[in-house]
Amino acid sequence: MIELISNPNAWVALITLTFLEIVLGIDNIVFLSIISGKLPVEIQPKARRIGLLLAMLFRIILLFGITWVLNLQQAFYTFDSSFFSIHPTGQSVIVFGGGLFLLYKSVTEIHHKLEGDEENVSAKGGQTLSGAVLQIALLNIVFSFDSILTAVGLISMKAPSQGGFGYDGALAIMILAIIISVFIMMVFAGPVSRFVNQHPSIQMLGLSFLILIGVMLIAEGSHLAHLKIGNETEVGTIPKGYLYFSIFFSLFVEFLNLRLKKNQKAVPLRNTEIVDPKLKDSDPLN
Repeated sequence: MIELISNPNAWVALITLTFLEIVLGIDNIVFLSIISGKLPVEIQPKARRIGLLLAMLFRIILLFGITWVLNLQQAFYTFDSSFFSIHPTGQSVIVFGGGLFLLYKSVTEIHHKLEGDEENVSAKGGQTLSGAVLQIALLNIVFSFDSILTAVGLISMKAPSQGGFGYDGALAIMILAIIISVFIMMVFAGPVSRFVNQHPSIQMLGLSFLILIGVMLIAEGSHLAHLKIGNETEVGTIPKGYLYFSIFFSLFVEFLNLRLKKNQKAVPLRNTEIVDPKLKDSDPLN
């Protein structure tokens, strides 16, 4: 461990992986903001904290079971014909299912916020919170697989003599990066959620981003399953760089619009509990 602390390459890897985990966690924060925004104001911070802690817990558990995670990349079934072929893996099923779930949630949330009936906000907070946490947990499983496989591909587990950090060293770097990134996201999750819920256009953009991410996950799951239809090549993946560029560019344009129209009153959406921005949070992680 002393050698790891004194190794400048380990610090570079830690900083790089922490930044990457935060970038990959943007879609998680957007989903958290949308789901927690439907809860009563007083329990929104609790839902965000539980969601991010679950994300951290799932990632750490998967790291300790990395051998099992890598085994999920092996095909468990094979189907080949002249018109259709597929070789599904455990990972492809999880990713594909997560994409379908994200598409379903995004479309239904857009419907409820624009045309749906108001939900029963007088329902018991525990039951409402439980439902939100369940949805967050389901999606965290999918996001955790993507995050862990990215981390494993970035951090070398080779022996230090071979230019790596060793298994224990790499595991320590990845766990520390996950903990730091989740703590940073906890600090900013509250302000981000309030900003999203106070601006309907940002909510719609966020839900549109989740649709894009859902399509990306479906394409990635199909690619991992080596899906092939007809004489065409296998289904390819959507480069994440293109996706995140479109997200940041759209947000930049919307920030400019909000700046120009800051004196105009926003159109309220349904099923959103908005926190008064003049109120100060007693909890710094809210």
